[in-house]
Amino acid sequence: MADCLFCRIVAGEVPSRQRHASDLVVAFDDIAPQAPLHLLIVPREHIGSAADLRDTPQHAAILARIHAVAAELAAAAGYGDRGWRLVSNVGDEGGQAIDHLHYHLLAGRRLTWPPG
Repeated sequence: MADCLFCRIVAGEVPSRQRHASDLVVAFDDIAPQAPLHLLIVPREHIGSAADLRDTPQHAAILARIHAVAAELAAAAGYGDRGWRLVSNVGDEGGQAIDHLHYHLLAGRRLTWPPG
């Protein structure tokens, strides 16, 4: 989508510090980090939010890849055994700021609960 910031980042039209790029997902640094490690993992396909995911092989593959990439990136940054959080917000009240499915990977400090 031409007006979607994350689609533009995935397409390389908007600069980002990419940490991973594959056929299904891209991971990059969050511009307002809330932890020493704060990455966004987004599918290349424009999906509005987790509420728009469907029980299809394509969406299953995207979710599997997001989780695998999160584990790989957390481990590569030295947080694999220490702990990390993977979260996706849905809608305004859920805290979603960009209407493109994305997961926040956070690590490097004690992450409390409830988060907000």
